[in-house]
Amino acid sequence: MREEKDAGKETIGGADVWSVLSAADTVYVASGRKTLKYVPDSSTREELTAKATGRTGNLRAPALRKGTSLYIGFNQEMYDTLFI
Repeated sequence: MREEKDAGKETIGGADVWSVLSAADTVYVASGRKTLKYVPDSSTREELTAKATGRTGNLRAPALRKGTSLYIGFNQEMYDTLFI
């Protein structure tokens, strides 16, 4: 099943960010040219939430769920591995 949301009209912020992040088994966050990998739990909550949100406190874009993994932000290498 494919679901799309327009992040410009339906932002995810506040407590909803952790709900989205913690629902995934693994979260990958683009950070410059690096890709950071997190397993969402209480020990990673603060760092993961900080990396996955922008200055406004909303979930960074693009955000893509593939299976049980969530991909936040963009770097070419991360997306190349997704679509090969």
